[in-house]
Amino acid sequence: MRTTLSLDDDVARLLQKEVRRTGDSFKEAVNRCLRLGLAASGQPQTKPFRVMPRPLGLPAGLNYDNVEELLEALEGVAHK
Repeated sequence: MRTTLSLDDDVARLLQKEVRRTGDSFKEAVNRCLRLGLAASGQPQTKPFRVMPRPLGLPAGLNYDNVEELLEALEGVAHK
């Protein structure tokens, strides 16, 4: 298939660099890079990593109302 393609300057530079590196023709480099890009875009995306929070609770007899007391109970008097 023959078609006209307009490339951004940075893409054209990268393709020229690839042509020099591999010794392929410009057409071969464009086709190879397009195949690689299209194959990669067709790959199923993995699920994003999600953290599942769970309540840890507080030790019995402690609460968040007095943070100073809570720190002292959990870390000792040297927490300051």
